[in-house]
Amino acid sequence: MGQRLSVAVGPADGGGRDEAYGDEATYAGASVVKAGILAALLLGAQDAGRELGGAERELAEPMIVRSDNDAASVLWARIGGARGFDAACARLGLRATAGGADGFWGLTRTTAGDQLALLRAVFGPGGTVLEARSRAYAQELMGRVVAGQDWGVSAAGFPYALKNGWMPRSGTGLWVVHSVGRVRTPGGRELLLAILSDGHPTLADGIAAVEAAARRSAGGSV
Repeated sequence: MGQRLSVAVGPADGGGRDEAYGDEATYAGASVVKAGILAALLLGAQDAGRELGGAERELAEPMIVRSDNDAASVLWARIGGARGFDAACARLGLRATAGGADGFWGLTRTTAGDQLALLRAVFGPGGTVLEARSRAYAQELMGRVVAGQDWGVSAAGFPYALKNGWMPRSGTGLWVVHSVGRVRTPGGRELLLAILSDGHPTLADGIAAVEAAARRSAGGSV
């Protein structure tokens, strides 16, 4: 399998137009799925007319900030697994994403276009499915991802808020490497960027490819 890379980018304020390259190609989501799990959890709390409880926050924070897999697995079950995740994705505007079966949330299939739609739900202006307090909470967590996991779309500017995903595929040993988030470019533009890729021989190779794509996108060329 050769290396693949897909990009979807658009202005954070919803003005202007989106640009994309290979945005309909599907990938195993790896840990970028955790941003979707959080969105589904927040949506469920909204439906119940409440904020997240203390136990939920104690899981949501490490899931996003440190990319804790155990916390993600607990919250995946809490949102109803793949079925609950898919239902939330449909409400959030994701059309080509399908939750991983048998509890394997990292094998969720998704596209760069769908990840851009999720970013719009989290970072977009009012009128999105997620309420302001839900969006603010997700933004706050994605804005303090720990050092060592803050690569990727952050290469395009500062400040940034992001969630990355990475894993070797068991069949090939090749790496899936993704980065999604919001950045402010050196020129002052607020952009939403979703960059998905796979087929890399090493994690470092994947990070370099994703960051190069992020810099090109910030410069206006996808």
